[in-house]
Amino acid sequence: MSPVYGIKPVPLEKVRANAYNPNVVAPPEMDLLELSIWEDGYTMPCVCYYLPEEDIYELVDGFHRYLVLKTSKRIYEREKGMVPVAVIDKDLSNRMASTIRHNRARGTHSIELMTNIVAELKKAGMSDAWIMSNIGMDKDELLRLKQISGLAALFADKEFSIPKN
Repeated sequence: MSPVYGIKPVPLEKVRANAYNPNVVAPPEMDLLELSIWEDGYTMPCVCYYLPEEDIYELVDGFHRYLVLKTSKRIYEREKGMVPVAVIDKDLSNRMASTIRHNRARGTHSIELMTNIVAELKKAGMSDAWIMSNIGMDKDELLRLKQISGLAALFADKEFSIPKN
C-alpha cells in the first residue's frame, strides 16, 4: 500500500529538514506556494522518514511546504502547527534517491548540492549504474558532477574509463 494512504498530522517541532536536499525555490515561487497553501490548503503531504531514536520525522520531500508552515503565521495557526506527513521506511541512500526523484520531476537543483549527493552515494558504495537508475541521470550528467567535485575517489569504479585503441 502506498504511503499516501496513511497521511498523519505531525507537530512542526517533530519535523526537520534533511541535510542533502538540492532543490531551490526562488522567493516569488515561495510566495506563490504560501498563497496556494493558504487558498487551497495542503493538497500534498510532506514525505518523511521516522527516526525512532530521536522521535523525529526527517524530510525526504516537501521541504518548501514545511518551510511555509514554519514561516507563515496564518498557515501555522490554521493548521494548528501540524504538518501532513506520509512516512516511508528506507535507508539513507534510498531516501536521498527518493528526494532527487521527487524534486527532479518538478524543480531545479543546485549543482553543488547535487555533486555532494553523488559523492555521498558513492561513499555509501552505490554504483554509477545504481545512481543513474535511481535518480534519473544519464552517464554524461553523472560524469559532469563527478568532474565538478574534483574527488578522484568518485571514479574508483572505472565505469567512465576511456577505452584504449
